[in-house]
Amino acid sequence: MNGRMRKILVVTPLKITIFVIFIALVLFAFDAPFLRFMELKALDLRMVSRGASRAGGETLIVAIDEKSLAELGRWPWPRATIARLVDVLKGYGAKAVGFDIIFAEPAGESDAALARAIQRAGNVTLGYFFHITGQEVGHLSRGQIAAGQEAIANSRFPTVRVEAGAGEAPLIRAYAAQPNIPALTGAARNSGFFNSLQDSDGVIRWAPLVIRHQGQLYTSLALSLLHQYLDRPDLVLNVAGYGVEGIRLGREEIPADESGRLLINYLGPGGTFPHHSVCDVLAGRLKPETFRGKIVLVGATATGIYDMRVTPYGSVYPGVEIHANVIDNILHRNFLIHSGWTRLLDLCAIVVMGLVMGIAVPRMKALAGIALFLALIGAFVAANTAIFIRYSLWLNMVYPLLTMIAIYLGIAVYRYVTEEREKKKIRGAFQYYLNASVVAEILKDPAKLKLGGDKRNLSVIFSDIRGFTAISEKLSPEELVHLLNEYLTAMTDIVFRYDGLLDKYIGDAIMAVFGAPLDQPDHALHACRTGIGMIGELERLRKKWSAEGRPEVAIGVGINTGDMVVGNMGSQMRFDYTVMGDSVNLASRLEGANKEYGTSILISESTHERVRDELFCREIDAVRVKGKERPVRIFELLGEKGDAARWQTFTVPFERGLARYRACRWDEAIRDFREVLGIRPDDGPARLYIERCETIKDCPPPEGEWDGVCTMTRK
Repeated sequence: MNGRMRKILVVTPLKITIFVIFIALVLFAFDAPFLRFMELKALDLRMVSRGASRAGGETLIVAIDEKSLAELGRWPWPRATIARLVDVLKGYGAKAVGFDIIFAEPAGESDAALARAIQRAGNVTLGYFFHITGQEVGHLSRGQIAAGQEAIANSRFPTVRVEAGAGEAPLIRAYAAQPNIPALTGAARNSGFFNSLQDSDGVIRWAPLVIRHQGQLYTSLALSLLHQYLDRPDLVLNVAGYGVEGIRLGREEIPADESGRLLINYLGPGGTFPHHSVCDVLAGRLKPETFRGKIVLVGATATGIYDMRVTPYGSVYPGVEIHANVIDNILHRNFLIHSGWTRLLDLCAIVVMGLVMGIAVPRMKALAGIALFLALIGAFVAANTAIFIRYSLWLNMVYPLLTMIAIYLGIAVYRYVTEEREKKKIRGAFQYYLNASVVAEILKDPAKLKLGGDKRNLSVIFSDIRGFTAISEKLSPEELVHLLNEYLTAMTDIVFRYDGLLDKYIGDAIMAVFGAPLDQPDHALHACRTGIGMIGELERLRKKWSAEGRPEVAIGVGINTGDMVVGNMGSQMRFDYTVMGDSVNLASRLEGANKEYGTSILISESTHERVRDELFCREIDAVRVKGKERPVRIFELLGEKGDAARWQTFTVPFERGLARYRACRWDEAIRDFREVLGIRPDDGPARLYIERCETIKDCPPPEGEWDGVCTMTRK
């Protein structure tokens, strides 16, 4: 018995091979997250290395870009401007027009003008979006949800064939719809949702074509627009027990996965599809035949509107162009294939390539084994890439590669320990592949793993005048310009006082960066003191303006610290030194959130961690920003740490109330927040939390689902 056990426990190259293949198959079956992440990045690399492909020519984009904002004014524009755009595109012969923007709020009489234009055109598809979870919008009543569902009735799949048991199909489910205003939904011929779904690494690779809501199935903006463009052929959704079985548009089958998603075959970087500025269309600078018989997508590409998405081609990709890729993929059957039978091929590749490596390498000398190993790796990568480019098949690259590498390394270790320890060449080869000093050097300096790019940790600040439109209506143009120039001059001086970089003016808004182009170890502190200085300087200006009989002005300031891309960005003719990334977006959202919380300066958790020893702040909330799962704590910046006694009388009961709010102790929290108001009657956060507590008391969250996190739904 002992002899048999010893024989079983004896390690051989074949046993190493079988063991590695078995582990690889188990990890593949359970879709290990880290290896999934590596495969997604390998897919992106194949797509980018393939190069850009020519679009079919049916789809073009009318862009709300920087040029249009400069000519037509700050977004959002009057609905009459959009109505004129619809009329012009119809006059130019556009066959189908889709809006990758939503008109969710009424805008007065101009709504009727836009509704009439849409009705006259008869070719407009309105975009809307779904709130996937209830946390995004709080707790809506059944009536509100039903009203939203009724408004998107023209987005339902015309024909749905459902097999028995399909009610449990793994379709994407939505909590509630956010439709356009009724006047527009009644005028449009059809509509479609423009939700985008990110993979675990934040990159958009899949486009949902169907979403289930309240038992009904709805089409995406791209699919609805294409259905209209093709003169409404049969659009059939087949649903089986395991999920979506197929989507048929006319005679064409669309290869959606079981959740109803299409793997997007990006044709190239942003700009692959023709872009035309809205202002050029309205001014008649383009030839009418440009749009004749075309699909026109209207959407935002201006960086300041923040409708940029992360795709395989980078982190600054216009969201509207994603829909254009989906439409072109379907029109020209230019699909990336990734389905059950490709997974079978992946399993075969893991087994076959692993066995070839495990059987051949032990029979060769060290140098020949290295050559075979490199040749097999190179041949597999080349073949996999060639199949991807030639046949648009997404076959797994990471698992077969790691299987071969693990088997080779396992055999190399086996040889080192048992068979060829005395051979210098093999020992050299082993050291070459597993050099501990090199690993230690990388751990000391992870930047050595990075290739190019200028990604740095910086702080960014946004400030904006509250109610600027209302203020501008009370002043003559000359008075408005004088006031704005005086304000911007004073605020800019504060930025320069703390060594900040004035990035840009966006109307009455200011964006500044700290930590670039020159390094500032304490850039977060500089940014925060700039915000404090802005509020103090504004108080001085308000007293002066009040004496001059000018309107009262208030501002909001948002500050965030994090990694962002910095450098010269733009075109060859004109470019700016600026920053981009999610960290910039968060600072902008914090600036806007001041209005909701009734605060002046909001900073992020990452900024607070850097300044907490110097400045006095109070935690305001934990929020989940749009497109992110991990909540972010936000803080109100009050002043210098040495002046803490000024604020502690009301911050202490506020912090106590916040803790009780998160613990679902609503009545106790209300008492604490009312104590705050007794000390500081105009405290906006306390008022907001009292309203929240009263609302949640009447409609408490389901047990176990409360996390005290507020979701930001605005971009």
